Amino acid sequence: MITISTKIHNVPELTPVKRAAAALMRDIRNTCQPGKNPGMNIRLQTVDLPTEAYKIVAGQEIVVCAGDALGFVYGLYRISHDILGVEPFWFWNDQPLKKAAGYPVPAGWTAKSKPCAVRYRGWFVNDEVLLNAWYLDGSKDKPWEMVFEALLRLGGNLVIPGTDRNAHKYDTLAADFGLYITHHHAEPLGARMFLRAYPDLTPAYSEHPDLFEGLWQEAVDKQKSRPTVYNLGFRGQGDRPFWTDDPQFATPESRGRLMSALIRKQYDLVKASIPDAPCCTNLYGETMELYQQGHLDLPEDVIKIWADNGFGKMVTRRQNNHNPRIRALPQEGASGAHGLYYHASFYDLQAASQMTMLPNPPEFVRRELTEALSLGVKDYWIINCSNVKPHVYTLDLIAALWRDGDVDTEQHLLDYCARYYDAENAELAAKCFRTWYDNALFYGDHEDERAGEQFANHCARMLVSQWMKNPASPAPDMRWAIDAPTLKAQVEWYREKCVQGVENYTATLRTCQRTMLDMTQPGATLMQDTVAMQVELLQKTYQGSVYAMDSLLRAMEEDWLTAFYLAGKAKAAYLAADRVMRDREHGKWHLYYANDCQADVKQSAWLMGVLMGVLRNNGDGPHFFHWQRRFIDAPEDAQIMLILNMENHLDNDELFALMDARWE
Repeated sequence: MITISTKIHNVPELTPVKRAAAALMRDIRNTCQPGKNPGMNIRLQTVDLPTEAYKIVAGQEIVVCAGDALGFVYGLYRISHDILGVEPFWFWNDQPLKKAAGYPVPAGWTAKSKPCAVRYRGWFVNDEVLLNAWYLDGSKDKPWEMVFEALLRLGGNLVIPGTDRNAHKYDTLAADFGLYITHHHAEPLGARMFLRAYPDLTPAYSEHPDLFEGLWQEAVDKQKSRPTVYNLGFRGQGDRPFWTDDPQFATPESRGRLMSALIRKQYDLVKASIPDAPCCTNLYGETMELYQQGHLDLPEDVIKIWADNGFGKMVTRRQNNHNPRIRALPQEGASGAHGLYYHASFYDLQAASQMTMLPNPPEFVRRELTEALSLGVKDYWIINCSNVKPHVYTLDLIAALWRDGDVDTEQHLLDYCARYYDAENAELAAKCFRTWYDNALFYGDHEDERAGEQFANHCARMLVSQWMKNPASPAPDMRWAIDAPTLKAQVEWYREKCVQGVENYTATLRTCQRTMLDMTQPGATLMQDTVAMQVELLQKTYQGSVYAMDSLLRAMEEDWLTAFYLAGKAKAAYLAADRVMRDREHGKWHLYYANDCQADVKQSAWLMGVLMGVLRNNGDGPHFFHWQRRFIDAPEDAQIMLILNMENHLDNDELFALMDARWE
């Protein structure tokens, strides 16, 4: 039996193992009641086993056998899971850990690892704006520790530990957990960005080859003492094509020649220092097009990373208004090593899901990823996990695939719901998840073109901004969705989509609310924190977008007063959507959602306030007293102009509040 008296002995002097042992001791304290009950001790024993493998045998004590750090790490977390019942997302899903006098270990219990379907598998902590501003127990590092722990508990071994500065800030911490480090596709070899090192120079390799190569060598020297999968490539500063800053490369042939040469140079540089180092390169965006056109020449053993489009479909991503949808998987029987970059979360300023979970159903995700595996894409998987918490279900599903190679999605959903929402709530919780997928809003014609919260925010902001700048022209940023000849046509198309979004998510929210009434605690609270919160967030942001489009349509008719009022309604709806997130910040989640600065529902509300000002100026400027008197004065006084106004001018929000009280 494991009790509060259980100790771990013979822990090797390996930082990842010491961290995992400390985590297991914490789990024991969290699950075992204080007392003097004797407990079985745990002993670690180094034996000859394959990389990352472990074997656990229980007798008088529990013996964990492994041959390397990760083997011990996985073995220790296996004890936590199988004996103490601590799930991989225990922290992120607020799993209630029940305290007992002790946890029995079955007589003769053994457990052993099995090889995972994917060699290198892990997360890219990207667009991590919530993690970046959130403190846990007063620490900025603690959230990242919980990210890395969850990844290891899921069987992961690879991480890009943040974006840009964060990747360099947290790479040592990630390595201390035992994870391989790899790199953002815009930061070859994990090198410092050229413009950060040389802010006064043009970031063109053709002008400064020695400086670029110096940064690459610096990066290899820094990392050669720790496990690293080196990402090779050459993208421009700011995650854009390098020819944006170096326009002499005007043809696909010239771009492919330079990129091939630089990848080879980086490859040789890595191999000179670490001959057996694994290397990879991203076939992403414009790089995929160059590869498919035959303009890239890569070393044979470099892992070619194929990427989805951000919506879970293995085709090239849309960039601005360009959406070629080129199939992004190797041909059957293709030689060499292959990997993938897949988005559980995506940020595209158009239609993706970064604050809400992927709206494409688990069956779709399974089909895409098992097809990739069948084509040999099993050397490397990096999954964009963003801020983790909004995406835990999708991440759990993908981890099952990288471990086992396939999964029964319906059974997985029920098991997931039983593990985190309680077994008695499993079917009820699964119903909420299914409704989420069934009622997702399609913005396009393809099966993957389902809208996330960015569609309800960025698109509304594009159209409102365009009307304020130039109402005579359609919004160029919206051509990817609706390439109409007039702004009004775009507004009408988008409004129709948002009306459908309100209907879909109102129905989904109603289902979730009814279902939660039948759920026991704490499962009902977790459902409110997860699926129901995201549903309500979308319902209110789509409502805000409908009001915003109605405001623009009235403005196009120069009905300034009604347009002002509708803009105020839009602002109120967006603020209510932000409040939906903030209301779920109980306990350790205090201020977790405060730095939503990408979907940025607060920004949508702010822009509606700006729109209110423009509309009020158009309809009531420059003296701004007519509208105020209409809603303050009694009807018999409103037309008397002996004195224009007897009160200070109301601001826009005060005026809207008066209108709302009268017009409602």
